[in-house]
Amino acid sequence: MDYGPLIDQRRARLAELESLIAAPDFFNDAKAASVLMREHRGLQKLLELWDDYQTTSRNLEENRELAKDADPEIAEMAGEELPALEARCEKLGQEVQYALLPRDATEERDALIEIRAGAGGDEASLFAGELMRMYQRYAEERGWKCEHLESSPSEVGGFKEVVLKVTGEEVFRNMKYESGVHRVQRVPATETQGRIHTSTVTVAVLPEAEEVDIELRPEDLNIQATRSGGPGGQHVNTTDSAVQITHLPSGIQVKCQDGRSQGQNKEKALEILRAKLFEAKQREENEKYSAQRRALIGSGDRSEKIRTYNFPQSRVSDHRINYTSHNIEGILAGAIGEFTEQLQKAEMEQRLADSGLST
Repeated sequence: MDYGPLIDQRRARLAELESLIAAPDFFNDAKAASVLMREHRGLQKLLELWDDYQTTSRNLEENRELAKDADPEIAEMAGEELPALEARCEKLGQEVQYALLPRDATEERDALIEIRAGAGGDEASLFAGELMRMYQRYAEERGWKCEHLESSPSEVGGFKEVVLKVTGEEVFRNMKYESGVHRVQRVPATETQGRIHTSTVTVAVLPEAEEVDIELRPEDLNIQATRSGGPGGQHVNTTDSAVQITHLPSGIQVKCQDGRSQGQNKEKALEILRAKLFEAKQREENEKYSAQRRALIGSGDRSEKIRTYNFPQSRVSDHRINYTSHNIEGILAGAIGEFTEQLQKAEMEQRLADSGLST
């Protein structure tokens, strides 16, 4: 397929956006400016990718010609470079295809990751802690910042619930596939007869909501200061620093107590609440997606079982794309990229087919 006309359209749109951004009143409408700035960054990346693809394609053609040269030494050198150039050209071509697809505005955003122990009692809380550390290591490897917003530790050293905020480049684009039920099968340390137990942990990945996305009206909020509880040191246990916020129209309730001040906890609670309300809004819009695409990437429903971690067989299986890895130790150490890559590939292939851009 000739992408030239599509690229020309994108160049024209980039020039149009640059004119708009240069206008003195551009930032008067913060919400509109935010949307256009995101589009501008995406178009810049696409055109840089296209230029790289064009350059690599030219180098490939030149090397193919040189590989036919009468001078054996030149032909041999050119031939040795062909496999790497062909592989890079194919990869860049695929990336150009993907970049030409309409972008989901939330993909470039930071994310909040909410991890909750499900069925399985203490074992589920322990695995919730392991998943938290898995995501922290994955974030560290990608150069992202991981901030602990809220938690409810269990008595055995795990977590009943924990909320992380991950900040960096295209966080939600890479983390969105983690939403759903994660099932673990293993022999707990407390099991005396060697029986395998099955426990579950629920993960919800929420795109960070900006204030322009969700307006929180004071009359819709019931904000209460409460006594902090659980581990956390003398300060947390002896002050009314915890904050509980109820969004009256939706009934969504958020509580934060990990911060050292009431103001800090209120700020964090509002951030989590805004993300939850934005997620609900996005979920409604996602119903417009094709049934096939939802089947590939999952509905994002917290009740959907997406992955099983089987310790006796050192196996991790993603049920949405029938992909299995036998590197359970590496994955729990943060190497979840292989799952992300396969899920992205499956989603993009379906989106290309839906859009008619596939070759």
